[in-house]
Amino acid sequence: MTDLQKEAWGPEGDASRHLATEVLRAALVALPPAPTATQGGVVALLVKRHPDGSRTTHDDATLSVDDGLVGDGWSRRPPRNVEAQVTVMRRDIGEVIANGQDLTLFGDNVIVDLDLSDANLPAGTRLRVGDAEVEVTSKPHNGCSKYKARFGADALAVVQDPVTRNQNLRGIHWRVVASGRVWVGAPIVVLARAPHATL
Repeated sequence: MTDLQKEAWGPEGDASRHLATEVLRAALVALPPAPTATQGGVVALLVKRHPDGSRTTHDDATLSVDDGLVGDGWSRRPPRNVEAQVTVMRRDIGEVIANGQDLTLFGDNVIVDLDLSDANLPAGTRLRVGDAEVEVTSKPHNGCSKYKARFGADALAVVQDPVTRNQNLRGIHWRVVASGRVWVGAPIVVLARAPHATL
């Protein structure tokens, strides 16, 4: 891999920070419950990915029907799959897995304090995030080779475990249905909660 490819690929993780499966599972189980759909949530961090692979955090940004998080890499990367327009991750879960690494390393656009499980936010649920409106999509947000390199094989296995897959430990995707401003500390309010699918 060339230096240019490494830059575009994004930052590398610190292998000394990778946690073993049993440590990850114990830490995740010990987390306090996140706010539910009825309680509402909060935007904790906004992240934009740039062409050189770098990431920046922002106090406020715009969620756009056309461009996702304005200024983020999604709008520059074909095909612009609207089902994966905005990537979202729960902050405390990210902090456990990152184990001291910067949360921008995940590459997610919106880090939240909110329960992202299928039971709480089934696909089709509409939310107001700051001044914007979004919808939870059905596209799974899965870990990949980059995730494995940054956080370890055990972390990838934990977030992909079929037993807990419905908790969306890796996160979820939103598509923007009404453009608007978002900011750190912005409330996340459920506008219309989709019925949970019965398996």
